[in-house]
Amino acid sequence: MSANHQNNRIKPHGVARVISKRGFCSRSVAENLVREGRVSLRGKIVRDPETPAYENDEIAIDGTPVEAAQKFYFAMNKPRGIVTTASDENGRMTVMDLFREQYSKMFPGRPVQHISPVGRLDAASEGLLLFTNDTAWADRVLTDASHKKIYRVQVKGHPTADDLAKMEKGFNVPPRVFGESKEFMHADRATLHSEGEKNCWLEITLSEGKNREIRRMLAHLGYEVMRLMRIQFDKYTLGNLKPGEIREIKPR
Repeated sequence: MSANHQNNRIKPHGVARVISKRGFCSRSVAENLVREGRVSLRGKIVRDPETPAYENDEIAIDGTPVEAAQKFYFAMNKPRGIVTTASDENGRMTVMDLFREQYSKMFPGRPVQHISPVGRLDAASEGLLLFTNDTAWADRVLTDASHKKIYRVQVKGHPTADDLAKMEKGFNVPPRVFGESKEFMHADRATLHSEGEKNCWLEITLSEGKNREIRRMLAHLGYEVMRLMRIQFDKYTLGNLKPGEIREIKPR
C-alpha cells in the first residue's frame, strides 16, 4: 500500500456517515439504506451503519457507485415563521421546503442536490442562513470561534449602556428547562444601532451558538425582543437578499 493511500485511510467513519459526507443523502437516510441491505462496501453488502469505512472506499447503493458530489454553498434570507428543520410534524413550512422552491426557480429542471443548513435560526428569527453539502466546511464554520455572527435586534424599551456592558462581560442565565443548570452567556459586542420613542435596535456579535442566546440574555435583563435578524456570519453578509431568496456563495 502506498504512503498516500495509507494517509487517505487514516480516519475511518461509519459507512452511513461517509455516504452522507459524499452528498448523496442525509445521514439518517443513509443509515436506513444500510439497514435495508442496499449498501455495499468494497463489494460486500453491509447492514450496520457504523461499519468502518474510509473517505476513498468503494461504496455502492443498489449496485450504483456513490461518488463524492459537487460541493454547493448557498445563503438564504430566512423569513420569520419558517422552521430550520428538514420536516415539521405540525405541517409548518421549513427552510428546506423554501430552499427547494427557490432552487427550482434559479435552476429550472435541475434536480435539487442534497443540502443542509449550517446551524439554525429559530422560527421567530430571520436573516442570514447558510446551506451546503460540504459537511467538513460546515463543521469548521460552526466550531471556529473566529467565525463571528452579527445580529440586528429590535428591543422593546431602551437598554442602558450598563445593560450592554453586562452582556459583553457575561452572566448566568436561567435554564430553559426547569431543573437544569444555569448557563453562562455573553456577547462579544453589544452596541446601540438606532432608537425610537418606544423601542430601539441593537447590534450584537456572538462567537458561540447557544440556544436562543440573545433572547435569553435580554429577557434576563428585562427586555422583550421584537425582531431578531442575523445580518452576517463569518465573512458572509445578508446584503440585498430579499426574504426567502437564496444566492450562491464561495467558501473561504
